[in-house]
Amino acid sequence: MNQRSLPLSRPLPREMEHSDSFIDLDRLLAAVLRHVKAIAIFTLVFMALGAAYLAVTTPVYTSMTQILLDDTLSRFAEDEEKSAQNSQQLDTRIASAVEILKSGTLAERVVSEASLQDNETLLDPPQSLASIIKSWLKSVTSAFSVASPVSEDAARSGREAKAAAMLQQGVKVERVARSAVVAVSYTSPDPLLAAKVARTYADAYLSDQLGANFDASERASVWLQERLSDLGQRAQAASMEVENYKRANNLTSARGELMSEQQLADLNSQLIIAQADAASASARYNQFKSIIDKGPENAVENATLSAKEMDGSVIQSLKERYLAVSKREADISSAFGPDHAQAVSLRAEKTDLSGQIFRELQQLTASYNNEYQVARSREESLRDSIANVAGTNSDANQSIVHLRELEQKADALKAVYESYLARYEQASQQRSFPIAKARVISDAGVPVSPSAPKKTMTLALSAVLGLMFGAAYAFFREMQERSFRLSTDVRSILGHKSLGYLPLVGKKPRQKRNLKEALFTKPDRAEAEEALPLERMTRIAWDAPRSVFAETLRNAKLACEAMLQPRPNKVIGVVSSAPNEGKTTVAANFAILLAASGKRTLLIDADLRNPGLSRMLNPPPKTGLMEALSGEVAWMQAVKVDQKTKLAVLPITPKIGPARDPLTNETLSSPAMAELIENARKTFDYVVVDLAPLGPVVDAKTFAPQADGFIFVVEWGKTPSRLVKELLDAEPEINTKILGVILNKTDMTELPKYSEYGGPEKFRKHYSKYYAD
Repeated sequence: MNQRSLPLSRPLPREMEHSDSFIDLDRLLAAVLRHVKAIAIFTLVFMALGAAYLAVTTPVYTSMTQILLDDTLSRFAEDEEKSAQNSQQLDTRIASAVEILKSGTLAERVVSEASLQDNETLLDPPQSLASIIKSWLKSVTSAFSVASPVSEDAARSGREAKAAAMLQQGVKVERVARSAVVAVSYTSPDPLLAAKVARTYADAYLSDQLGANFDASERASVWLQERLSDLGQRAQAASMEVENYKRANNLTSARGELMSEQQLADLNSQLIIAQADAASASARYNQFKSIIDKGPENAVENATLSAKEMDGSVIQSLKERYLAVSKREADISSAFGPDHAQAVSLRAEKTDLSGQIFRELQQLTASYNNEYQVARSREESLRDSIANVAGTNSDANQSIVHLRELEQKADALKAVYESYLARYEQASQQRSFPIAKARVISDAGVPVSPSAPKKTMTLALSAVLGLMFGAAYAFFREMQERSFRLSTDVRSILGHKSLGYLPLVGKKPRQKRNLKEALFTKPDRAEAEEALPLERMTRIAWDAPRSVFAETLRNAKLACEAMLQPRPNKVIGVVSSAPNEGKTTVAANFAILLAASGKRTLLIDADLRNPGLSRMLNPPPKTGLMEALSGEVAWMQAVKVDQKTKLAVLPITPKIGPARDPLTNETLSSPAMAELIENARKTFDYVVVDLAPLGPVVDAKTFAPQADGFIFVVEWGKTPSRLVKELLDAEPEINTKILGVILNKTDMTELPKYSEYGGPEKFRKHYSKYYAD
């Protein structure tokens, strides 16, 4: 399978196969230029359709108003501050407002306030073509049904319901970004109606919110007033019950509490302080006792005191002296040795200081022990006092418990009463303030230009769609491209040298094509050849020696001489992959070019089943190749010589065909044919053999061993590249002997369109001064 580059169907040249570029921009540009006319036609057609759409579409106008949902607007009507709403609550509130604006109830209110039930623009707006057809069909079907009489009230109610339904369909409500603003817009063919509906919607929403708030406050006030009357009576009865119970059980109180309870609370407070002092004294005592228990030897190291205890302490001064003596003793010992008299004296002083520190620690420990014992005694005394007071109050515990229950009931009723009273006052205030929690921040104005259809956008979109369809068509045509167009295609697909282009001869003048032909007819189809004398097709290189046609054949001649240089006499076969590719014309003109250059040249018509070369001869030959191979005549007697070009031709008589010799492949591979070719080598410098195509028959394959090389003819823009490659891959003996490939019947005016920027085909028009076609 051949590699193909995207987006074009032709393969990349061999030098670009390993390139990192995924898309060949030069080839893409060339493909666009090839189909620029079709793309332009598609674009113009779609723009015409867009213009037609604009011409038949009724313009509509959109008017919009914006409503801000703001809780702070009612802050003066509320007694207490509300907590800020989180994002979820705000989203829920805005979503609810959007649904209210879309509701049928609000639409009916707008219809009523704006008197839209008789507005024909709203009830019967201009319809599109599809809607007109649909309504016509509906009216036709309804004509067969019997309509019942409708009263005037029912008809008016129906018009109002229809107007409300049309408003619901036409109004658009949406939140503006992530803000608390809701945009309400309405689209109508009448700009005044659009502005009127948008403004009425905003007013209706604000009125609806005010009405809803007032109704809710009114209902709440009535209910709260009833509850307050009942709660006031119950709270008063509960308070009286508390006072009567205290008087009956002799429960005196001061500052709202019983005397015994106040005394017990004071004793508990003092006990807590005494417990804290005892714990603190115990901690200090235990700390110093642990130091004393470790002995005098460790007294200095363990004598760590707090900042408060060390301030002005004897232990601190002794410890500082001890450290100073230790430092001096260490310095003298390191300088004079440990047995020095001063070092021994200093060690004795250290021992004495250590004993003094230990005795000071013992005195502090005894002092903290006394503090601890005093704190414990006070704590025990307070515990005894609390026990006595608690015993005295135990007799009144049952009465106190019942009293607490009565007080709690009275307090609860009083709290509920106060709460309901605050709510009642708040509801009364809110009912008297006509403030909604929303306001209009952008009033709906009368639109001056239609919102749809947008002419510029419609035409731009039509142009883009046309370009897209044109590009799709171009891409489809490019993907259908499976033939040879450039010399690089020959090198990249077949791996052979390209000998050049032979232009299409005898082409009719171009005629104007209609749109269908321009879009759906391949531009590379070769037009029919105009009627020329048949023998002239074999003499193009002779009649026009300075033509592009002759120059390409000269290039083929140079290639043959270069590649077959060791051979003095050369047998060159001319072959193609399919019929009607022009191989016979190429073979005849190539042979005439060789003969005109002074080379002894023999042209053999070896296409036994379709001898096109022999049919071009005038008069028709009477003897030819088959007679020479059968021995009826000597092969030189069957040769015809053109006196003007000196070209020798060995034709085939017209009677040859499948009926006479069905095994033509055996004829070409016979010993007689091999002997004829060998004799021709001795007589001629070049033997050019016109062979049958490779695709339909095997004649050329059987002749391959006798040929020195082959010139392969491919019709430009028609012969599939896959067919040629598979045929050559299947015949390696022919493939290895191919001297080059000629692209025949080339449309030289279309050829530059297939070349990339800088390609040699782009410059062919600059070479015209060197040619005389």
